Amino acid sequence: MTRLAALRYIPRMQIGMVGLGRMGANMVRRLVRGGHTVVAFDVNQQAVADLAKEGATPATSLADLCAKLSGPRHVWLMLPVAFVDGTIDEVVKHLAKDDCIIDGGNTHYIDDIRRAKALVAHGIHYVDVGVSGGVWGLERGYCQMIGGDAAAVARLDSVFATLAPGVGTIARNPDAAGLGTAEKGYLHCGPSGAGHFVKMVHNGIEYGLMAAYAEGLNILKHADIGKHAYEKDAETTPLRHPEHYQYDFDLAAVTELWRRGSVVGSWLLDLTAQAMAKDQSLAQFGGRVSDSGEGRWTLAAANDEGVPAPVLAAALFGRFSSRGNGDFMNKVMSAQRFAFGGHLEKGKH
Repeated sequence: MTRLAALRYIPRMQIGMVGLGRMGANMVRRLVRGGHTVVAFDVNQQAVADLAKEGATPATSLADLCAKLSGPRHVWLMLPVAFVDGTIDEVVKHLAKDDCIIDGGNTHYIDDIRRAKALVAHGIHYVDVGVSGGVWGLERGYCQMIGGDAAAVARLDSVFATLAPGVGTIARNPDAAGLGTAEKGYLHCGPSGAGHFVKMVHNGIEYGLMAAYAEGLNILKHADIGKHAYEKDAETTPLRHPEHYQYDFDLAAVTELWRRGSVVGSWLLDLTAQAMAKDQSLAQFGGRVSDSGEGRWTLAAANDEGVPAPVLAAALFGRFSSRGNGDFMNKVMSAQRFAFGGHLEKGKH
């Protein structure tokens, strides 16, 4: 059965979507294409108007969005973390008992626990959903890691199913029959906070994978060091065997090669290979790598649990260094070397 054919058997729902950025807008499109009724709102009314042309019902405010939904209402937030609490406070004013708020952003799971407890007092359900899929999710589908009470999660099953990639063309795991909806690309992971906890660790792993690919490709890129002249002085470690480093690797070809039958193959490698094929120098990028919080939260959880996570820690700290946050540390070490040995920084004399 094709994906489109399978969607015909999914019950349709009405849902509100708040936040129409790259992921939020594409999630609206996927839901509309799947036959759901989506009421859409964003502070950027042009984003609302654009989606209205594609079948979404436009809303001019949070109050208008809630008024256009029938009970029990479901309001899905796709917002930066800093705006979630304020938006929930406003949305609650327009909801009633048994309605539901879904947070699909990159929220700290601890905030989910707090919010769920607060909303219980209003009789409102709270579901947290860690969403992975990025800008490719419209066509590929979104992996969803879900937390919240079972009744509320079950009520949203058709929405999750539509957003999810489905079984697709990935080889089925013969031992996955008892794993519920996991092989379809969405899973109720546990009570409030569980969805974002799993997504938090997912992103921590993502940091480590990205760093591993980047470090390996950097070693390949510099494998021609033996062909170049280098300074010979007390401040430079000598390259003892330049004849061992005479390689000019085609990184676009290597990353494409690794996609074919290699144990390190992955979608992340696919994207890396695409970038390399366009420009191996990656000239459009400055190398400043941001972090949105999940890597830090993952390490905090590892610390509380007393479990080692050195790869994830190194990957996160590498991102800090990429933004110049290690510059003063490096200055301290240069000052120390100068103090105890009179060592001058290269290029400073």
